[in-house]
Amino acid sequence: MARYTGPRLKRCRALGTILPGLTTAATLDRPYPPGQHGTRRRRKDSDYKMRLIEKQKLRFHFGVLEKQFQRYVTQASRLRGPTGEILIQLLESRLDNIVWRLGLAPTIPAARQLVVHGHICVNGRRVDRPSFRVGVGDEIAVKEKSHQKPFILEALEASTARIRPGYLEFDPAKAAGKMVALPTRSDLPFDANTQAVVEFYSQKL
Repeated sequence: MARYTGPRLKRCRALGTILPGLTTAATLDRPYPPGQHGTRRRRKDSDYKMRLIEKQKLRFHFGVLEKQFQRYVTQASRLRGPTGEILIQLLESRLDNIVWRLGLAPTIPAARQLVVHGHICVNGRRVDRPSFRVGVGDEIAVKEKSHQKPFILEALEASTARIRPGYLEFDPAKAAGKMVALPTRSDLPFDANTQAVVEFYSQKL
């Protein structure tokens, strides 16, 4: 498979932060890089490595392949406004991310599975494409036939404790939510330097 299927916490340790879309762990139990030399002091990271790490944070959090991620950066650079801000809008507006943010799945990979298996509707129509871009005013809901699925009921129960970003509204009784505004960089659930990501691709665009 092209997508990353290895140890998720190991990936988070390599990047130095928890990626909430990739794992449900709250903290890193070993806050140093994996490997036998992980606890040793290392030389100062180069500018290239720091930009690479920032790019990889976004890539692995949203579960996007390299070519697909580069297309997002290219698209963001062609739209009017700050490229980094628009990049976050494009990534946060992905359907699999919205399903996770609403609390219908514990991680983005789990949300992607819900979408691919046809359990999610947008504006009343079934959508099975995780990269589908949700727009302001769109309603995202669990398909009516899937309401009583055990994993859906479990997710709805757990969703009551989920902190949702301000650009989403959610009604657990209807298992439906709505995007009420465009996402912003401040809605990202972890620290990421989007300017470093743009600089990483500056010579490739």
